[in-house]
Amino acid sequence: MRLVGRDRQKLEAVAKTAGRTARVAVVDITKSAAVTALARAARPTLDVLVHSAGAYASGTIDELDADSWAELDAINLHAPMLVTRACLPALRAAGGQVVFINSQAGLNAGAGTLAYAAGKQGLRAAVDAFRQQVNPDGIRVLSVFPGRTDTPMQRAILATEKRSAAEGMLMQPDDVAAMVVAALKLPRSAEVTDIVMRPLRPLRPV
Repeated sequence: MRLVGRDRQKLEAVAKTAGRTARVAVVDITKSAAVTALARAARPTLDVLVHSAGAYASGTIDELDADSWAELDAINLHAPMLVTRACLPALRAAGGQVVFINSQAGLNAGAGTLAYAAGKQGLRAAVDAFRQQVNPDGIRVLSVFPGRTDTPMQRAILATEKRSAAEGMLMQPDDVAAMVVAALKLPRSAEVTDIVMRPLRPLRPV
């Protein structure tokens, strides 16, 4: 198992819970050289590729900045597809599976999420097209659309929205992981294409 990201401390914390086979690779997946190196490390076969990196920025069309939008799309839209393309030979060799952790913004856009939602909905379309291409090769492709999940990024978003989440009101990262594992274990005669998840209870204003 290889854990990839830009924050070594966070990666090593996850590696401790993942067992002795976990290896950490600190890279920026928006850089082509890093993508090439990752694909090389995945050879000759790759059973499962999970994309869970992401960045968030709020803003209306009046606040839109071209450079910030491009940076957001580089992480949320382009990098997942370019990493997948680079790893495709290894995925084909294994009849592997690819999981894209998207967002409910990939299904519904809010007034203040223009650039973020555009990238996430673009990712959904790209993944749908990719699935049709590689299903004949025996590769399964899953999109997961989680709602509010208890992460530092989500807490920051809630603060800007003047909302709070009491203990147990947000989904946990483990909830999403459990759903992904269940889909990956499905017999190979079937494929789950889209999973939508959300917290059970609604949030309240601060």
